[in-house]
Amino acid sequence: MSLTRRYFKSDRTFISSAAIALVIATAGLAGCQTSEVMNNGYIFDQQSLNLVPVGSSREQVLLSLGTPSTTATFDGEVFYYISQKRTRAVAFMKPKLVDQNILAIYFDKDGIVKQEANYTLKDGKVFDMISRTTPTGGRDMTFLQQILQGGGNGINGAKNFLNNLNAGQ
Repeated sequence: MSLTRRYFKSDRTFISSAAIALVIATAGLAGCQTSEVMNNGYIFDQQSLNLVPVGSSREQVLLSLGTPSTTATFDGEVFYYISQKRTRAVAFMKPKLVDQNILAIYFDKDGIVKQEANYTLKDGKVFDMISRTTPTGGRDMTFLQQILQGGGNGINGAKNFLNNLNAGQ
């Protein structure tokens, strides 16, 4: 008796079917590679930025750069033009923030440009624009944790509040 393996027709059919399925799956997964680049917000060019040098009026800024993404009016007015560049390798993956630019145009009290600033991703901390959540300090407790902690905490909190009021007077 010989120890050689014999291949039957059903074995050859299974192997060839598996090879064809593997080639189709590989080609299908290769089609998922989109490497999509998404640009969001205001994308400015140097030519339009050169039209608003320091000393320009607010109207000239609006005509050259357009409406800002957002404004601030704390210590004078500031126009912010915000843009982001995100990429994702596969269509169903979460986009990754690659680049972020914030062009800030600062005005004095007369509406004249006093300073221009261009903030990039390295100037600030990356924050999640998708979920729109702000992390807070402290500890979040569930309803059950609050009950198990005990009822005396409310009385102590009221005493501390009253002591802080008396200390401030």
